[in-house]
Amino acid sequence: MKVLKFGGTSVGSPERMTKLLDIIDPTERQIVVLSAVSGTTNNLVEIGQAYLAGDKTRATELIKTLKDKYEIFIKELLTKPEFLAQGKEVIDYHFGLLSNLANDLFTTIEDKIILAQGELLSTTLYHVYLKQIGVPSVLLPALDFMKTDEDSEPVVDYITEKLTPLLAKHPNNNLFITQGYICRNVFGEIDNLRRGGSDYTASLIGAGIRSEEVQIWTDIDGMHNNDPRIVKGTKPIAQLSFDEAAELAYFGAKILHPQSVFPAQKYKIPVRLLNTMDPQAAGTLITNDSEKDKIKSIAAKDGITAIKVQSSRMLLAHGFLRKLFEVFERYKTSIDMITTSEVAVSLTIDDTTYLTEIKKELNAFGSVEIDENQTIICVVGDFGVEKHGYAAKVLEAVKHIPLRMISYGGSDHNLSILIKTEEKTEALRSLHNRLF
Repeated sequence: MKVLKFGGTSVGSPERMTKLLDIIDPTERQIVVLSAVSGTTNNLVEIGQAYLAGDKTRATELIKTLKDKYEIFIKELLTKPEFLAQGKEVIDYHFGLLSNLANDLFTTIEDKIILAQGELLSTTLYHVYLKQIGVPSVLLPALDFMKTDEDSEPVVDYITEKLTPLLAKHPNNNLFITQGYICRNVFGEIDNLRRGGSDYTASLIGAGIRSEEVQIWTDIDGMHNNDPRIVKGTKPIAQLSFDEAAELAYFGAKILHPQSVFPAQKYKIPVRLLNTMDPQAAGTLITNDSEKDKIKSIAAKDGITAIKVQSSRMLLAHGFLRKLFEVFERYKTSIDMITTSEVAVSLTIDDTTYLTEIKKELNAFGSVEIDENQTIICVVGDFGVEKHGYAAKVLEAVKHIPLRMISYGGSDHNLSILIKTEEKTEALRSLHNRLF
């Protein structure tokens, strides 16, 4: 059984939604995971923000505007009166729910309910469309089997336990439709896997049912060897290891949600990245295997803040780094890069929510310097300890650009540099010309 995930652009219009059957083979047993129609989640975020701000008038206006878009959407998708009526019932129900939230105390719990409506709409409307054209399908509510624990981590065993009998109820059905992104939390409340979580859903389902393959369908033909929005002449990468894909996803490759690699990796489920607009393109295959002796790709992560702590007390001081890291742990702020010397530690973060508080505590260790508007450039490939020459090639390519930090040796797959964001375009192009 395969798991196929389609992103927001792949279901972004009635025409694109109808063309999914060019890819989905109803004769093969598969689970199809859908994101919300493109733009919908952003609209739902605005509605939630209006409610949280107590501006019910603004929320009502936003709800009407979004509902009007869906009124047009279903008229193009559902051309037979019987099924158009069903589609109208679907949007009336979901937008009625959004409107009724104005009558209750609005908290973050209700905000999560709002955010779930996008995927519930897209999957139910697609299910109605399949009925219209006579293709049998089963709508599986993700809220029945997707759950997170007290640490907000999905529970694969729970997915297996709940999803397996749901599939077994329909032995003669091949096509199952479910929602990406949404789940229940440890209290049973509606929650989500955060933005980009539909990829994560697909990988978790693949792990939960031990599927033969997970396919992530987007609007680009696989993971490229650089950012095609900035660099000309980029090419899709035929094959990556799970570790390489995880590095690239984390450090800026937008095609894949960073966490989505890990469930598939744990249960050795191959992942394919494919292009809805060009289904014949080979895309990228992610498995345990990888091409050796090769630089694969370059990715960039913006919004980075560098922090340098300099202290003479660090020299030979037992427990210094532990105490330093505990500051970030207290504020639940993760660290991307780190380099050390005898008397200083430099590190980077991408979440500055508690930067003021963190800086205040770090001042107890020594002098603190903070540089914002930084970018991590990550070069991924086969960088095992026995390899030589790759680091020199990377540094030679950016010798004309000031480097704030260099991180090498943390893994066998990654060499990262930190630069000012204003230098990113030049760095990506220079690296591409030299390495590829």
